[in-house]
Amino acid sequence: MIKTAVIGCGGMGNIHADRYMSMPEAQLIAVCDINGEAAERLGLLAGVKYYLTAQEMLEREKPEVVSIAVPTYLHVPMVRLAADYGAHVICEKPLALTSAEAEEAVRYCNGKGVRLFVGHVVRFFPAYSQLAEGIRQHGGGGGGIYHAKRAGSHPGQVQEWFRDPALSGGVIVDLMIHDIDYIRGTFGEAEEVYAFEHRTETMNYASATFRFGNGTLAQLEAFWGYPGAFHTAFEYAGAEVIISGGTPDGESVHIRRAAASGSAPGFVETPASVLLKDPYYEELEHFLRCIASGAEPKVTAEDAVQAVRWAEAAVSSGATGLPVKLDAKGGIL
Repeated sequence: MIKTAVIGCGGMGNIHADRYMSMPEAQLIAVCDINGEAAERLGLLAGVKYYLTAQEMLEREKPEVVSIAVPTYLHVPMVRLAADYGAHVICEKPLALTSAEAEEAVRYCNGKGVRLFVGHVVRFFPAYSQLAEGIRQHGGGGGGIYHAKRAGSHPGQVQEWFRDPALSGGVIVDLMIHDIDYIRGTFGEAEEVYAFEHRTETMNYASATFRFGNGTLAQLEAFWGYPGAFHTAFEYAGAEVIISGGTPDGESVHIRRAAASGSAPGFVETPASVLLKDPYYEELEHFLRCIASGAEPKVTAEDAVQAVRWAEAAVSSGATGLPVKLDAKGGIL
């Protein structure tokens, strides 16, 4: 069994701890948070020791794997600290606030001989996995139009640091980055992004359109401050197929294929569904198996760096009102 620990006992930290407790291959041995009440609550719930400082936990417990689920501006310091103690790292997204910091985190872990994984969990959601497979099967290489959105209440209502872009990165770096990573994994490298962003004390809205070399356009929307329940939606339209999904059908997609020549006109709709397996469990289990086997993960540390680069480009475009060219490595030209 792999000895695991969690730094950060908020919402995501609780999710990581809960999934580790239910995995046959994992043993949760400790949790940590500077908020004593949060640390004690999760520690007692999980039946493990709890700490108020990460350094003390790492020194005493010596975990093999550490999940980092702290505010974004603390990601890189915690990644470095865990690596100093020889622990493999699973860090929540985004890896860092800037691509320079993200690159440094990757270099630091490589230098310490530990592996770094980043929780871009959307790739593990069944509907999004089916979408990627559907695009591969139905000629996505010829280009198409993709639209995705995710919206919910402003997290600053719960944690004030989200309101400060210098600490959270804002809605593009924190929320839209889910879809940014996904489109890169599905469509490859983009050539250009054009974005719009609007921010007030109570809301932060952004849209970004990424243009890919094969002609695909991916238009993403992210919204903090939406006056309703959190929701997601996506649709891909190609020459011969339309694939759509999102909440509440989180485990399935709907595929509408062009009718074969000589058959009835229009589209044929084919619902596709799988039994729902919790994406967070699947993600963490996948990372632990990669550590045990040495295999490459579905989402690499470099993927996480690239997602931050693309988010930076979208933020830049939103600030200037001008499109931003991306180089072959996802950087801003």
